[in-house]
Amino acid sequence: MMITCPRLTIAGLGGDTGKTVISVGLSRTLQKQGYKVVPFKKGPDYIDMNWLSLAADHPCYNLDLFLMSRDQVNFSFSYNSRKADIAIIEGNRGIYDGMDIDGSASTAEVAKLLRSPVILIVDCTKITRTVAALVLGCQKLDQELSIKGVILNKLANSRQEDVIKKSIEYYCKLPVVGAIPRLKDIPFPGRHLGLLPPEEHPLAEEAISTAGEIIAKYVDTEQLWQIARQAPPLLVNSQQSLKQSLVNSHSSLVKPSDQCPVTNDQLRIGIIRDSAFQFYYQENIDALKKSGAEVIEFSALTDDLPQMLDALYIGGGFPETHAEVLSANKRLRQAIKKAAEDGLPIYAECGGLMYLCEELVWSGKTYPMVGIFPIVIGVSKKPQGHGYSILEVVNPNPYFRCGQLLHGHEFHYSHVLKMTEKDKIYFAFKMKRGQGIINKIDGLCYKNVLATYTHLHALGTREWADGIFKVISTYKEQ
Repeated sequence: MMITCPRLTIAGLGGDTGKTVISVGLSRTLQKQGYKVVPFKKGPDYIDMNWLSLAADHPCYNLDLFLMSRDQVNFSFSYNSRKADIAIIEGNRGIYDGMDIDGSASTAEVAKLLRSPVILIVDCTKITRTVAALVLGCQKLDQELSIKGVILNKLANSRQEDVIKKSIEYYCKLPVVGAIPRLKDIPFPGRHLGLLPPEEHPLAEEAISTAGEIIAKYVDTEQLWQIARQAPPLLVNSQQSLKQSLVNSHSSLVKPSDQCPVTNDQLRIGIIRDSAFQFYYQENIDALKKSGAEVIEFSALTDDLPQMLDALYIGGGFPETHAEVLSANKRLRQAIKKAAEDGLPIYAECGGLMYLCEELVWSGKTYPMVGIFPIVIGVSKKPQGHGYSILEVVNPNPYFRCGQLLHGHEFHYSHVLKMTEKDKIYFAFKMKRGQGIINKIDGLCYKNVLATYTHLHALGTREWADGIFKVISTYKEQ
């Protein structure tokens, strides 16, 4: 099967070159022009994905060659872009930055795999003709990569722009498709090593509109559209079902029994989704929905626990900035703890792990949390875990079988201040790569609760959804 969706990969020479603002602005500009834009994000990033989703008015999907195989990346892109007018793929870090000298899992490798034209963003602060050398180096390092244009960012004046533009066109034989001056008051505030999530930004829509106006004014979107249309057809193995590739084969996820007849379309899975918990891969939620389960979203800040849930999924986020409000919702905290004692399957990642602990210390104050795990969590000014992670399943647990290796990522500033030993609480994972919760171990377990700092991707880790449905089956039969 041939996929002919027009596509662009927005890449940079490093971090903080303007990739996200430009990708967000371009997605909004094209969306306002009437195109159906489907955004993608290379790399294990949630915040940029949320901004892109809001800008394009369409879910953003992850493409990552560490979390997924090449076939899975290919199928995910093909399946999710099949009805798009254009796909915008935002890269991460520098275009060739990967895990090793070969640049594995880099933006360049994803662009090559998807046969996507690349638009290179260059921060022009205090530089002129040398920009051409940088761009030329990117062209020469891997000539299989299709760099088709350059956007100049943070220009000081028209003279600088003219010299850089002529140098690139002369030495690199590439068009300069955009020239953005150094602008003030761009409303995209940051936190830690990235942007503030749009869910916490009171002027998120204004920020996206501003980014769109910048693109419309300083970037040749018609030329970008023509470059996107020149993307060659992408060959996809038609012998393999796209849907099955994405959703996995859940032939034995929920087993009907005489005592407890159940099918997936009867299941209700709660997801906490609000400004405190907003880090979810769309593919994870899709894996639950497309298996037939009903997803019930609710807020930990204001809501009660929904009735008749068969499982609860709590993603990452910044619970520390909402600690007072989370703590004040005592009814929900008590309901979740009781549900855990009753055996409700609960899967929690990063911020969700923090929420399930005994206490959270933030800005000198201590806030009671759910209390399933006897741990006090603090928050540092420096990352305590940052990057790709590999988990080895070393202890029997409800979700994963022993001996499995799971690829994911962790990014957290929080850490354990105090841990009290308690019966029936144990760790399921040993860290082959990454930091984990404490002493290179991760995956806190209690009854049917599993909480981990590592985020897993449902497409790359097929066992994730399988495990959730397996635990639900056991829970309902009991």
